Amino acid sequence: MNHGPLLFFGVLATLAASWLGLVAVPRQQLGTLDADLSTNAANVVVTHPPARSGEAAQGHAVYVSLGCAACHTQQVRPENGGSDVARGWGVRRSVARDYLRDEPVQLGASRLGPDLANFGDRLGTNAFNLVRLFNPRLVVTKSTCEGAPYLFEVRTLTGEPSAAALALGEPGREVVPKPAARQLAAYLASLSSGAELPEAPLPVKEEAK
Repeated sequence: MNHGPLLFFGVLATLAASWLGLVAVPRQQLGTLDADLSTNAANVVVTHPPARSGEAAQGHAVYVSLGCAACHTQQVRPENGGSDVARGWGVRRSVARDYLRDEPVQLGASRLGPDLANFGDRLGTNAFNLVRLFNPRLVVTKSTCEGAPYLFEVRTLTGEPSAAALALGEPGREVVPKPAARQLAAYLASLSSGAELPEAPLPVKEEAK
């Protein structure tokens, strides 16, 4: 008995079901996803995720080029899936809408360093980020990150220090960020996943007794 047609249609059905489950259905669910508009306590309409400034958008490209996703994730797991919220890495789980401004999305696969999904809300000033980028151990003594000193210009100080120089307190030299360093710092400052979304409400705070 020739089972060739049966085998052919079986393989075809398997491939079709895989395509539907992995491509068609997610596309239908997420393909029309748009930024969320909500009104905050000050009666101001807030967009999430907000559009990034030009410098922060360029910083995303720098982040991708440096391979930062090899050591950092950008995905806060739900409370029943890990301790990310308890660690203060985010106030709610990450959802698809959080990544609308990112192409390619930098979810990451390893956590040699902390998750960065909510980095801007936690530690987001550019001056602070620049010091971390130059030498992370100046901020976190036991950091395993080597930083990106090649994104900075180290100069011998012969006169007044540059207004853009980092406040490192090192006599005789100054460290000035290059454009790529400022862009990367702006991108890190823009990372925020703390907005309440219909599909990801914020945890209800218990009232003090």
